[in-house]
Amino acid sequence: MLNDLFSEYGLLAVALAVLLEQLGAPVPSTPVLLLAGVESAMRDGFALQSFAVATLAALAANGVWFWAGQRLGRRVLATLCRISISPDSCVRQNEASFARRGVLTLVIAKFVPGLSILAPPLAGALGMPASRFIAWNLLGSALWAGVAIGVGRLFHEQIDDLLHALSHLGGVALALAGVALGLYLAWRLWRRARVRRELERFERLGPAEALALAQQRSDIVFVDVRACSPTMPLQNRIPGARHLDMGALGDAALAGWPPAAVFITYCACPGDASAVRAAIWLKQRGHQAQVLRGGIDAWTQAGLALEPG
Repeated sequence: MLNDLFSEYGLLAVALAVLLEQLGAPVPSTPVLLLAGVESAMRDGFALQSFAVATLAALAANGVWFWAGQRLGRRVLATLCRISISPDSCVRQNEASFARRGVLTLVIAKFVPGLSILAPPLAGALGMPASRFIAWNLLGSALWAGVAIGVGRLFHEQIDDLLHALSHLGGVALALAGVALGLYLAWRLWRRARVRRELERFERLGPAEALALAQQRSDIVFVDVRACSPTMPLQNRIPGARHLDMGALGDAALAGWPPAAVFITYCACPGDASAVRAAIWLKQRGHQAQVLRGGIDAWTQAGLALEPG
């Protein structure tokens, strides 16, 4: 039954599945691409057709997010991460990937859960030229679609046997798949709620409170935990802030830092997630640490001074 439907509407299914997934809908497109690979073993030219449709659909959806990133900047990233199942490390991990790999992030994005939807708007927010984005994103989309369709074609006999077995199970197979998906989503949502509770419990200072404390005491050190690199420098920071690389935490990361200082960490992420992680890490090493509520965005909105990053 499924094979018959795919034979008739296969290209439409590929286009819709890829487009919806890349726009952010919880619709996995890889199984559809695998089915396209299976179908290509029985129809001449279908592999190339489905490859072209999948690549162009991905490029179109990613282009929408790239444009949104150009127009709205990091606000679109914060919005995406708030609706993400795992918002606690959403922006930080994607920024860190761009800091380490640059444009190669667009090539590997679709192979990394969570990175696929965030990479295009992040590229736009970071000011990547549209021509460069299109070239690298096209390469990544083509590689991803080609691998998925190729795997489907390579193992078309085994996948076809599995589909026939599932068709004999009928409603039981659908019920089992639904239960497995429900359990997975329940676990991720429970983890999200637990992480959010942990983040909300951590002590925070508002921008005005943090500034007043820094003016009263000489041992206050602001710590910027946003991802950066020579190709992705920070545009501005709180005056005198030190940078802490969350991807390379270790004793060497604090070399030369004042041991008796009171650290105030900040980031540019939903829920101050990265800043809280950094503060917890500092406290575990015997330092005093607090978090700037709202991060660099709240500091900027309060009209407080900044310096070049």
